[in-house]
Amino acid sequence: MTDLKPPFRADHVGSLLRPASIVAARKKFYEEKSIDAAELKAVEDAAIPDLIKMQEDVGLKAVTDGEARRSFWHYDFMGMLTGLDLDERDEGVQFAGVKLRPIFPTITGKLDFPEDHPMIEHFKFVAANTKVVPKISIPGPSCCHFRTALEDIHVPEYKEDPQALFADLAATYKKAVDTFYKAGCRYLQMDDIFFAYLCDPKHRAEKKANGQDPDWLIERYSWMLREAIKDRPSDMYIGMHMCRGNFRSTHAAEGAYDLAAESIFSTGVDIFFMEYDTDRAGGLEPLKLLPKGNQRVLPGFITTKTAELEDIDWLKSKFDEASKYVDIDQLGIAPQCGFASTEEGNAITPDDQKRKLELVVKTAEAIWGGV
Repeated sequence: MTDLKPPFRADHVGSLLRPASIVAARKKFYEEKSIDAAELKAVEDAAIPDLIKMQEDVGLKAVTDGEARRSFWHYDFMGMLTGLDLDERDEGVQFAGVKLRPIFPTITGKLDFPEDHPMIEHFKFVAANTKVVPKISIPGPSCCHFRTALEDIHVPEYKEDPQALFADLAATYKKAVDTFYKAGCRYLQMDDIFFAYLCDPKHRAEKKANGQDPDWLIERYSWMLREAIKDRPSDMYIGMHMCRGNFRSTHAAEGAYDLAAESIFSTGVDIFFMEYDTDRAGGLEPLKLLPKGNQRVLPGFITTKTAELEDIDWLKSKFDEASKYVDIDQLGIAPQCGFASTEEGNAITPDDQKRKLELVVKTAEAIWGGV
């Protein structure tokens, strides 16, 4: 462990392309049933230190396990919660041109965070294998609500009183924050992408059709996150990532942050990872709502969806524009999303991925003089 402290000028969202050895081992375990869980873990334990070293070698000061032990950025964590199960069905979630694998969260009992949640050990493994700051990214509390259909909520209290569900989600995540802290985690990131989804006219219409007010949901999602993290120790930093979907280089939503920006910036989060690699994210004007102080926004001008490297002078010009709305000292840089939000990964190579991360570091050094 190091005495380095977030926030950093250069960072990344968390997921990385899965090493070939892990891809092969997961196929043997899940499909062929030819190895056991211990053998799969041994392969993961052998490959993840190389992912960590790659992040360190490019100059990053916070590293993850690349989410290499997961199939999804969110469902694995959610399915390990008490009271939430994952059902596999025939129809997946629609992205632009492709469908997600058909996994559906189902709430079957009172929600809670188990002390032995497997991702606590995932974090400890990163901490034991890095010289810099270990970070873990988990789905934020809104994911458990947004991704669970009303008909898949089987707890009468939750069906009758949505606030009861929100309160238990907030308590579940508060326990998660406390448990990760006890495990040594000082940098926890929550991927709460559905703030951005609720700025999309299509998703807003879907929620309205289900009898839910999207603006009320934005406010409730903000409340949940704020409640979950408000009592964290002063030396624990919370990140929050927002995007519009990332499955094999495709997206699932579009729309500017304007409708949610005030709620986003009132969560008490320390570091905001905000997708900004296409016009789908809208303009930079919502950044003016970031309170003056120590909170930091890392605009994702660098995409993880394609291999082409952004021009560093263009990136500098984007930060010149962003600084019209927020003090440059409250900015940093990260890619717009992870490189593999699901185990399939985006349509890029490991070399492309490394070059993107090198560009993140190079840009931070050019603008702020360091990472």
